[in-house]
Amino acid sequence: MSITVPSSSGRRLLEIAGQLASPRQSAMALHQGLMALWRNRTLAREMIRRDIAGQYANQALGSFWVFAHPLSLLLIYVFVFVVVLKVKVPKDATMPRDYTNYILAGLVPWLAIAQSLGRSSMALISQANLVKQVVFPIEVLPPASVIVSLIPMAISVPAIIAYQFFNGQGVPLTIVLTPLVIAGMFLFLTGIGYLLSAITPFFRDLKDIVTVLVTAGVYLIPAFYLPAWVPALFKPIILLNPFSYPILVCQDVFYYGRIQHPSAWVIFFAMATLSFIIGYRFFQRLRPLFGNTL
Repeated sequence: MSITVPSSSGRRLLEIAGQLASPRQSAMALHQGLMALWRNRTLAREMIRRDIAGQYANQALGSFWVFAHPLSLLLIYVFVFVVVLKVKVPKDATMPRDYTNYILAGLVPWLAIAQSLGRSSMALISQANLVKQVVFPIEVLPPASVIVSLIPMAISVPAIIAYQFFNGQGVPLTIVLTPLVIAGMFLFLTGIGYLLSAITPFFRDLKDIVTVLVTAGVYLIPAFYLPAWVPALFKPIILLNPFSYPILVCQDVFYYGRIQHPSAWVIFFAMATLSFIIGYRFFQRLRPLFGNTL
């Protein structure tokens, strides 16, 4: 691996890490970060529109792939685990719906997470020309990447509702909590996005590490299996994996139809808030170094 961090920048990174513990500054960072996004919402909206249009430019089906890509991945996973491997869950009071619904409830948020991590790690280095412009508000780049990644999740939620309706399982009332969950996902992933995008210019290998971790990560979350199925020796892996908690929250909303994992809700929204604060502060501290590094 080739690390391009100069010794002075390395010392700066350590100094910044030690400055992230102040509660007062953390509260200010949360307010400043959200206000910065609000002030630049028009710019962010235009970047999101151009990003989506650019992804599928000169393709026959064009923006149709915004819908087709996530739905195709969901169908492939369902086919492999439900049709080929014939995995089932016991349908009783504790498991109110079928295995297909369980997979959908876990995979929909994970696909958004996976795409967000990959895009966020490239947010600055893919827009180096904008980063070098002094007047450009580069703090909108990671959140814009996260929003683009959350669009397939928003698209997939109606697919889950349609499956529940036509399969006769009924749509759970907890579906009304979807906007709250997506807001939590936005804070959580934006914070991570700030961290990844800020580190990648100094450590270019990070984007490849993220790709490998995302590929393996789908099997480290309780999307294809119940936590109870995991041997006791490996259960700490699920509990220590921060990405397990948004999955559990989404399963409560889209599968169980009740708050089955109350502790997961507390942990998830606490992580989302802390992730945004730490990520934004870290990003702002490193901001003066981005132009020279890129």
